[in-house]
Order: sequence, then structure tokens, then C-alpha cells
Amino acid sequence: MATTARITRDDLEAKLREMSGGVEETVEAVRPKLISAAAAGVVLAVLVSYLLGRRRGRARSAVIEIRKV
Repeated sequence: MATTARITRDDLEAKLREMSGGVEETVEAVRPKLISAAAAGVVLAVLVSYLLGRRRGRARSAVIEIRKV
């Protein structure tokens, strides 16, 4: 039988910090690209809704012709 030492809270915290260090660096590197992509997506969604609303408004509006009698 092998004797094992007890795992302490400090051991767990040290291992989690070691593992999460690489993830935090990756997130920081990708964050500017992610923010710009999200902003571009919002602009695109607003543009598409504007154009679809404009098209629908034109289809619903009646053309009135006024003639003098």
C-alpha cells in the first residue's frame, strides 16, 4: 500500500491557479476580436431590420393620385 499525503486547500488553489492562468491569457488575447465581431453583428442586425422595415412600409403605403376636376 502506498501512503498518500492529504490534499490541502492550498494545494487545490495552487493547481487551479496554474490551470486557469493559460485560459485567462487566451481570453485576454481574443477579447478585442470578440468585441469587434459583436459590434459588427449588432450593426448588421440593425441595418437588416431597417431595410426590411422600409420595404414593408413601401408595400403597405398606398399611392394616392389627386386630380383637379
